[in-house]
Amino acid sequence: MIVTVTPNPALDLTWHVASLTVGGTHRADAGQARAGGKGLNVARVAHAEGAHVIALTTAGGATGEEFAAELASSGVPHVLVPVAAATRRSIALVDEALGDTTIVNERGIAPTTAEWQALRDAVADALGDADDPARVLVISGSLPPGLPDDALPALIRLGRDAGVAVIADTSGPALLAAADAGASVLKPNEHELRDATGLDDPIEGARELIRRGASLVLLSLGAEGMLVVSGTASGGVSVLHARLDAALAGNPTGAGDAGVAACAALMDAGVDDPEQILRRATAWSAAAVLMPLAGEIHPSWPDLEAALILTAGPAPASDPKETR
Repeated sequence: MIVTVTPNPALDLTWHVASLTVGGTHRADAGQARAGGKGLNVARVAHAEGAHVIALTTAGGATGEEFAAELASSGVPHVLVPVAAATRRSIALVDEALGDTTIVNERGIAPTTAEWQALRDAVADALGDADDPARVLVISGSLPPGLPDDALPALIRLGRDAGVAVIADTSGPALLAAADAGASVLKPNEHELRDATGLDDPIEGARELIRRGASLVLLSLGAEGMLVVSGTASGGVSVLHARLDAALAGNPTGAGDAGVAACAALMDAGVDDPEQILRRATAWSAAAVLMPLAGEIHPSWPDLEAALILTAGPAPASDPKETR
């Protein structure tokens, strides 16, 4: 089973406009609202592809009620921890002419100490269910402001103590904290890796995360595909790059989450080979770009996986957009 944790969920609102003009007025068809956040996107994709998943997150206020109702209708198994603060919103404006997406994310509000402890208890309960044992813990997305510095490491320790693989997809100082806590897999994009480590070379940045304690780094490169960097027995690193021969037009929101879902699904099935993880993660990420909403992948992903070009060593530099 895969347990996903979304510490800072959002009600995702998506509008498609013909062309986005800064400072202009736009008309759009009715927008779409969905219970979102990176961990929930991971859970949706993994669940749709047949993996056994339980998604853990919080919900509160009027937006939390809409969030909870949509998540219940999705069919994804989940546990919601009630909080007093209203669930934040994330707004995506898709420019159909350019194929670009502009995103505005509310920051969220810190849970109380008791609310955060309730979420941790829910994670511990899910990991400790002997009748339905977990094999992978995924912690995805930003952390609400005001949490203690050890909030993310504490969640990672829960997974390590339970003997499961831990995948963390976060940014900023939390990325370094996740590496120091011994997360099995980290999934930054190139921009997040540079910001966290201060290193311009993505290979050196990934090497730093592995030196700190991570076992494998999946690095999103936007249209240039993905890198996987893993430690070797000699103390060095192995690097593989996967990409398609042409960029795909669409909505990149949630593409990285689909890659995390692929990694989690394979690890849940007992597969930890870096090349297999890279192939599946790149294919699912690409297939997510072809879908209008985050948390879905296009059924053509096997064809995309078959068409991947794999090379050893570093990839061209890129400037990917952060999805959340």
